[in-house]
Formats: sequence, C-alpha cells, structure tokens
Amino acid sequence: MPPTVRARHDPSLSARIVRSVPLLYADGADASLDRPAYVRSASGITRVAGSIAVVQDDANFVAVVDAATGLARAITLPAGEGGLRQFDDLRGNKRFKLDLESCVTVDDEDGREMLLAFGSGSLPARERIVLVRRVECDDADARVIDASALYATFHAAREFSGSELNVEGAAVVDGTLRLFNRGNGAPRDGLVPVNASCDLDLATLLAWLRDPAAAPPPPLRNAVQYDLGAIDGVPLTVTDGATLGDAVLYAAAAEDSPDATRDGPVAGCAIGLIEENSARYCEVEGNPGKIEGILPISSTRLLAVVDPDDPKTPSTLLEIELKF
Repeated sequence: MPPTVRARHDPSLSARIVRSVPLLYADGADASLDRPAYVRSASGITRVAGSIAVVQDDANFVAVVDAATGLARAITLPAGEGGLRQFDDLRGNKRFKLDLESCVTVDDEDGREMLLAFGSGSLPARERIVLVRRVECDDADARVIDASALYATFHAAREFSGSELNVEGAAVVDGTLRLFNRGNGAPRDGLVPVNASCDLDLATLLAWLRDPAAAPPPPLRNAVQYDLGAIDGVPLTVTDGATLGDAVLYAAAAEDSPDATRDGPVAGCAIGLIEENSARYCEVEGNPGKIEGILPISSTRLLAVVDPDDPKTPSTLLEIELKF
C-alpha cells in the first residue's frame, strides 16, 4: 500500500478573495472556429513565456489572459469530433471533449518555455496531452498527442488511479512532473476513489512525447494517497497543484459528484500545502464555486480559475490573498 497523508484543517491559514473578473475573449466569438465569446470551464492555469495561459476542459482553445482585465487572446487547438471545438451536454457531444484538466510550463529542446496540458483520462477520448509552443506569439504551435499508452499505465496503477482515473492536477517539482488524481469517482469492482499523486521523470516524458511510438512511456513512481478532509460532510478532492517554495500548494473542491465524468453541487473549496509527509489546509472564504486551477504569483497571493460547470456562463479569474 502507498503511504497516506492526512491533511489537517489549520486555523492559522486563510484564503481570501480580493478580486474577481470574468474571462472574456477580447475579439469576441468566432462562429467559423466554433469559439464562444468567453472562456468556458477553465480548468488549469500557468505562467509561460511571460504570459498567463488558461486551459479549458470542454473547449479546444487555450486562453492567454490579461490578469488585470480578464480579457483573453485565444490559441486555437485542432478541432475535435464533427469539426467542433465546444463539447457539452446541451450539444450532446460531451463524451468527445479533450477534458484538459491541468497544465504546466516546461522547456522544449531549445530551452524555450512551452505549455503541456493533460486530459483527465476518465474516458478514452480524454487520454491526450496538448503541447503548445510559442504561446506568446500570434503563430503559436499547438499539437494534440495520443498518450493512451501512458494513460494505460495510470489506469493499471490502482494505488494512483483508484476506482476511476481523473488526472486533475500537475506541478513540476525539482525536475519531476507530479500528477494528481482526483478522488471524486464512484466505487467500482471493489475499489474506491482516491486522491493521489505520482511522479514521472520530466526529461523522459518530454523525450517520449517527441516520438511516442519509439519507446514505452515513462513509468510512474512514488505514489502517495491523501485524505484531504471535508466541507459540510462532502469530501474534499484535489483539483490542482503548484509549487510554492519547497512545498506543493493544492486546491481541492467539496463537490458531491456521482462519478468522475459528471458534475455535482459544490459545498466549498480549500487551499492547502503539502510539506514533506504532512498537509494542512483552509477553506476559501465564501463559496466562489469550483476552483480548478491555481497559480502562485507571490508567497502570499495566487491566481485561481473557477469552472462554473455551465456552458452558458464565463469562467472566472480570482486573485486570492493567502495568510500562513
């Protein structure tokens, strides 16, 4: 069995929202690209090449965001099933979405920063990794890579995936990629959902992504499971991770969802710290909705994105003040 870290509620921590703006595309909607006027279902955020990039779980666009105004420039990803780039229950095509739930910044072979975004793996169509070079440029280069061989290793490692795989967080820790599985699934085949992390050697992963057919994917290692507490009786499940000094900052949502592919009511969110073999957290003041991505901008401030779970509603960018 992997080690289990149990998070404790720490009253000395606080997370207070100081600013909130909707995420809107500066150029508005573009029907020819199947692009809405706003960022949908924001699910991950990172700083890359001097820009702030946001990925979405149900729309094939990366938003390059002005944090002061919430206005965004769109990087268009390849179209999906039926030539579309928006996927939801209203259209009846939700099962085809990439479900990009996390992203990180890494260096390419030339030492330039690029974006890596990860599908959740909760369905076969979601076993994809998106790589975007030149995020800061109008001619950004975006590729969607079939990573099903890598995701097969995630599914097989039940100490990481539990009853349902749902990769929702990613952080680079000392040259290692740390992925977080969200334990909001349903029990299956005698297994229960787990919040867990695993590590991949980052250099080996990047080499594999350049030619996935040439070699097997890198093995996962160092699986750790987490008990993250609860809000109003609803378990907290991890939605993102990010490095903060020597610790890993994480976001978690108390969402009463029936399984890893369907949404539910959110009782609240938490921000926490994982430090060596311990974890502590506080609730985000108020109930901002489901925080799905976090980006520390100083030791006491972070940006966060909120997924409204409604295709008709823009996602929100929050600035949060942290006190330790």
